[in-house]
Amino acid sequence: QLQASGGGLVQAGDSLRLSCAASGLTFSNYVMGWFRQAPGKERDLVAIIGWTGSTSYYADSVKGRFTISRDNAKNTVYLQMNSLKPEDTAVYYCAGASLRLDSTWYLRARSQNVYGHWGRGTQVTVSS
Repeated sequence: QLQASGGGLVQAGDSLRLSCAASGLTFSNYVMGWFRQAPGKERDLVAIIGWTGSTSYYADSVKGRFTISRDNAKNTVYLQMNSLKPEDTAVYYCAGASLRLDSTWYLRARSQNVYGHWGRGTQVTVSS
């Protein structure tokens, strides 16, 4: 089970940190991702992080502003969001994928289809 928290209403330029706590699974065995869905739009990838936290990937729209991290001792993945913009307004979801460690995991983890565990979303609203 994944439980996301930390969303809220902020102004443009503010920061938020989302957390996603995992239970009932061996957290360190999962690639973790954050996705978001804006009103009337499809759910999109925001960021992913590998098993140890040493590898991460970001969507172009958040690169340089958002940072994904994980603490395997706490079974938690984080999304630090800085310099928030109104277009970041969305419901944010965390997800976990059980992937084979090979040369292609980094590419496969960008697809929502590989994520078997999803948390309930947390709303982030950025006002201008």
